[in-house]
Amino acid sequence: MNLNDGMTLERFFVDIPRSDMMFFQLFADKMGWPVKSKQNLWDEFIRNSPENIDLSDEEILEEVRAVRYGKVQNNH
Repeated sequence: MNLNDGMTLERFFVDIPRSDMMFFQLFADKMGWPVKSKQNLWDEFIRNSPENIDLSDEEILEEVRAVRYGKVQNNH
């Protein structure tokens, strides 16, 4: 199976005992499924995040308020 053949992938998370991880990884490899740990996903997210964001502290607070309270407070 080739994952580049237009197949749609479903992403899900599963907790597996460490003692079964080697078996699961072997099975996933045989099926051609990519497996990433939580740490791998986090590292990928950090690596792909922008480093220099041109936002002021107030703009960041406005975004937090918008998400938290559903509106943006205008303090200007």
